[in-house]
Parts: sequence; C-alpha cells; structure tokens
Amino acid sequence: MGLIIFDCDGVLVDSEIIAHELLAQMMTDLGHPMTTAEAVRKFAGRSLADTLPLIEASLGRSIPDHLGQRYGRLLLERLRRDLKPIPGVKTAVTALHYRRCVASSSSPERIRMSLEATGLASLFGPDIFSATQVAHGKPAPDLYHLAARTMAVAPENCVVIEDSALGVSAGRAAGMKVVGFTGAAHATDDAAEQLAAAGACDVISSMVELPATVERLMSCVKTTR
Repeated sequence: MGLIIFDCDGVLVDSEIIAHELLAQMMTDLGHPMTTAEAVRKFAGRSLADTLPLIEASLGRSIPDHLGQRYGRLLLERLRRDLKPIPGVKTAVTALHYRRCVASSSSPERIRMSLEATGLASLFGPDIFSATQVAHGKPAPDLYHLAARTMAVAPENCVVIEDSALGVSAGRAAGMKVVGFTGAAHATDDAAEQLAAAGACDVISSMVELPATVERLMSCVKTTR
C-alpha cells in the first residue's frame, strides 16, 4: 500500500510568495534590507522555530514582540484574502489512487486554514502533520517519519512531493522517494537544479505531470520488493 505525502506551502497552496514578501518587508523595516528572492533562498522550507534563530542572527538582536505579532497578523490576513491553490492541484490529487496526507513546516492551524481557504481540506481530512509535532524540522526526517508511522506505511512505500531543497533532503533522509515541484510563484530559475541536487527522483513544473510521475515511482517501489 502506497502513501503520497504532500508538503503544503508551495505544493498545494501558492503561499510562499506571500509569506516571504512579508518576511522580507519585516527584515527591511528592522534595518536589514532584504528582497523576497533573498528571503526565499534563506528561509524557504523551514519551520518557524528554525527560522526565528536565523532571523535574529542576521539582525544581531531579537525581533520586537509587537512587530512579530503585527506581521503574523498581516500574514494571516493576506492568506485569507489572497491565497490560491496551486493550478491543477485538486485534479492531480484526486487522480492519485493512493492514500495521502499533508506534512508541512507550518503550524497545524495555518495548514488547516490554508487548505480550507483554497477548497482542498476535504482531500486530506484529519491526515495533517506539522513540524510542531516533532523535535527537529526539515531537513531532518522526523516529520516524514511521523507521517509514515501514523499512517502505518513503510517509508520505502512513500512518495513525497516537495518544493524546497530542505524538504527534499528530509524526504530522502526518511528513506522515501521524492518528487520536486517548481510550479509555485516563488520558484527561482535554478529551483529544478537545486531540488535535483538535494536528491529529488524527478522534478516537475506542473501538476499535470504529477499523476504519471507518481505512478512511475510507485511502479519502481513494487518491482523492487
């Protein structure tokens, strides 16, 4: 029995560009000018717990509580207002005849809100896993191990869909096959190269390609048992 594990931000929903625009603006407001592209390169794929120390190291000081809270509110407002699903993702997900779940660096609340806002929540039900549930976020394999263990599927029978090099590394470290995805708005020109270098078995730029790619990888799993 196979399991497809989807990252959320940048795979199911086109949220990374929104989040990193605001993160870059916050860094700039704090006296450390940063572009959206720089924020993506430095922070994409990381949990909040892993991102905050990097931000504070760059600034050389802590983020003022009021400013962090302000940008947290702005992010939720932008996501509720502007968030869209990745084009073609609902059709691609429903075409896959395997069990599925979500495993994301975001908080459970943000994952659920993002899926509900984009009409994707019913595709996954309660099968949602967050980096807040494990000791170490991506690129550690903890989150993907948790998802596979809870869903009672061996890691070698899992295929992960990821948009970040950190996420690809996490999936490979967990002993899973990984599909890299470069079809979100935040993807850089060298995204495919980065995902492949991190260990992605295949890299796709459109959700139209996902069903056939997953079937090919699952066929490899079946023939090597």
